Amino acid sequence: MPAPEPADPGTTREWPGASNALGSEPSAYLRQHAHNPVHWRPFGDEAFAFAAARDVPVFLSIGYAACHWCHVMAHESFEDQDTADYLNARFVAIKVDREERPDVDSIYMAATQAISGEGGWPMSVFLTPEGLAFHAGTYFPPTAQPGRPSFRQVLEAVHEAWLERRDAVEQNARMLAVGMANAQLASAVFLDRPPESLDTSLLSEAVRLLARSEDPDGGGFGGAPKFPPSAVLEFLIRHAAAPSDTSDAARDMAGRTLAAMARSALCDQLDGGFARYSVTADWSVPHFEKMLYDNAQLLRAYVHWVRLHGDWVLPAGEAASVASRVADWMLDSLGVGDPATPDGLASSLDADTVVDGVHHEGASYLWTPASLEAALGPGDGAAVARLMNVGPSGTVSELGSPLHPGRQLSGAESRLWNRVRPVLRAARSARPQPARDDKVVAGWNGLAIAALAEAGAVLDRPELVTAAESLAEYLVRVHWRPASKAGAQKPGTSKPGAGVLIRVSHDGVARGISGLLEDYAFCAEGFLALYAVTGRRRWYGLAEELISGACARFVVDGRLSDSVGESAQVFNAQGQHAGLDPFDNAAPSGAAAFSGVLLSYAAYSGSHEHRAMASNILSLLPPIAGRAPRVAGWLLATAQAAVAGPIEAAVSGPRDQKQRELHRALLASPSPGMVVAVQIGVAGEKAADDGALPEARAAEPEVPLLEARTAAADGSPQVYLCRGMVCDLPLGSVEELMRRLDTMTEAGG
Repeated sequence: MPAPEPADPGTTREWPGASNALGSEPSAYLRQHAHNPVHWRPFGDEAFAFAAARDVPVFLSIGYAACHWCHVMAHESFEDQDTADYLNARFVAIKVDREERPDVDSIYMAATQAISGEGGWPMSVFLTPEGLAFHAGTYFPPTAQPGRPSFRQVLEAVHEAWLERRDAVEQNARMLAVGMANAQLASAVFLDRPPESLDTSLLSEAVRLLARSEDPDGGGFGGAPKFPPSAVLEFLIRHAAAPSDTSDAARDMAGRTLAAMARSALCDQLDGGFARYSVTADWSVPHFEKMLYDNAQLLRAYVHWVRLHGDWVLPAGEAASVASRVADWMLDSLGVGDPATPDGLASSLDADTVVDGVHHEGASYLWTPASLEAALGPGDGAAVARLMNVGPSGTVSELGSPLHPGRQLSGAESRLWNRVRPVLRAARSARPQPARDDKVVAGWNGLAIAALAEAGAVLDRPELVTAAESLAEYLVRVHWRPASKAGAQKPGTSKPGAGVLIRVSHDGVARGISGLLEDYAFCAEGFLALYAVTGRRRWYGLAEELISGACARFVVDGRLSDSVGESAQVFNAQGQHAGLDPFDNAAPSGAAAFSGVLLSYAAYSGSHEHRAMASNILSLLPPIAGRAPRVAGWLLATAQAAVAGPIEAAVSGPRDQKQRELHRALLASPSPGMVVAVQIGVAGEKAADDGALPEARAAEPEVPLLEARTAAADGSPQVYLCRGMVCDLPLGSVEELMRRLDTMTEAGG
């Protein structure tokens, strides 16, 4: 049985001949449905008011542009005239791009899981005109299958229940909303309370629990389908860097997973970049959509493995090669405009490729022995088929199999592969290519900024830092509304004086809802990482503004929430309580990401208030990590940094070769969550966007961690290593610095 995909006004462009209200929507996913005979409407008050006026339920369909099973259901049901006629006559149909509206996706995913016991995309939810869910599922086929009714059967049953048992339907919907409100209250985080101390034994226990669910042969955790455990990898790498009785186990688990994914079909062996997930436990048959958020996180994970300075399971050189190819793929395939200085990174590449008008999953990436021989000749073609597990029977479809060795290559095999790879890349580029979803999501670009900045520093590729700065400039120019330009906010959603981040832009114009907590947190994380690498105070200042804006927007009466006030219907579905999801999904939860940013900011600024706020969020950890550490990876990673201090490193003195060597050594350190500040002087600062001269930039206050951190008596650079703004004697050589860092890391917080 097919499975679903697991779990400001701007310019618009009308699609010619659109048959419903989606033709003027900028979302690529919504426009994919603009020609459906279903009378789709975008999510909003107008659509729900129309349902109330007609006194009919809402059919809410949620998906995303790269989703294979979304395409399947669209072709089978939404393009079928009879199905559309039945749906149009008895429901108001609303289509949502989950990547534009994660607030909508999150609450109705929770409702879908509560109602049906499953979750995924396409998501199919039936709502009252007030937005309360009363029936839900994921993919429904056009004809009934064992254990799954047809879509038409579902429509008929819901229509009959609405007409014949309306009171019971509405009562059940209200009870579900109350249940979800109670669940939200149970996981509430209050940031204005005295923080609880962190039980450090929780970290080692989480490693032991993860070991029980590890697949030691295939790498990763659990069985099929198998997703890249990006946040968990960050925790394991940080834990491995701090000696303990479980650090070796953490190191080995991380290495096995990173090695298995790098050598598998999940990783594009030709272009770089990782697919969303694998339908097999050995990573040999991927689902081919490629998402920015996955690749940004995995780029960082491989870079952090390189920083761990070890060749366990996965040699550091191989990890560096994988990281470089992922970075290049992100910029070349997702970069909007010039890949070297992109105006944002696009969201994804589609799982499907359209060949002669027909959707084929992964068609661009599949090979047969014959197609390899056609590209390489009989000798090399046969050798590569054996090397890359391409047999006569396609593992994905009749179109063939993806290339993957499934193991480490020998020297001779590597030489063969490096020789033929450019030829195969050229041959593949001549094929039809998957579509790209060009929307720019602020938070995901924040993740990419952090990853590219750190990759540039660790891999000695300054052009990646340049690209990260270009992405940051785009976010500031297009997505960020500083306090002076933000204008009036909705009542209760933001305090006066706070800037506003817009979540999505299309064609260089931001529009739609304000950012969620995750957007603010990911962007602030990116700016802090960029500051650590470049020393430009501008990035630190912007991170500070984002953190201030997040506190103003998402902390109401001391309580933290993921989103505030974007939709009355979502608010109703949550039982009229603001929600906070503490669990990591494809990316870290907003709460977990915010805890990490608050901890880093406190280390830079010396703010006890922000440190306490981070600790309050970490209070979510004990009940989650003790049961399900796989969904608490980023909270665990943040806790590991908190246990380590984190170490605060301030590099003072002139920007000469010695200072650069000290700075570079710090950026290459695996110390968990360490923050790095470096004095670069007026010459190293660029003029601000408002045209201020470098002299004006010099008047800006120094980052607190650098205050009173002076050069050596002879004027040469030196490094101060601190915890809680309390510093050891400064160090003037890389050798002394490395020894002291090792000692501090071993000693812990």
